Amino acid sequence: MLYSAKGDEITAAELYPLLKLRVDVFVVEQECPYPELDGRDLLPTTVHVWWQPAGEVLGYLRLLRDPDGTHRIGRVCTPLSARGGGLGALLMKAAMEVVGDEEAVLEAQTYALDFYARFGFVAEGDRYLEDGIEHQTMRRAALVP
Repeated sequence: MLYSAKGDEITAAELYPLLKLRVDVFVVEQECPYPELDGRDLLPTTVHVWWQPAGEVLGYLRLLRDPDGTHRIGRVCTPLSARGGGLGALLMKAAMEVVGDEEAVLEAQTYALDFYARFGFVAEGDRYLEDGIEHQTMRRAALVP
């Protein structure tokens, strides 16, 4: 099932497996020792979106709000065992429903550029290394009716 909760509404029991998945993927699997807990998970403007069909979280992303109001999508992840089945697209569709017609930005690992382009994101600026992994800023402009 697909779930979502705002940062000031999520329970500890809901948040813990989400944080564990993020650490398992970004810190352990990708061997990037960085401070995963950044103080933004419990903000009322943060939205957590996750797929949990049974007891295990199989996909996750979070939406933040930048100071200028732009939506920032990040921490998009699935465990290795759940990749390739369309969960990332399911999560991104849910994120884009939250974003609506507003502007959104993300920092993509470069292997995923085509994936995010499917949702209207366009690369901007130069590629850069973050924790030894090549990234690219991508932005989807606000949609004008």
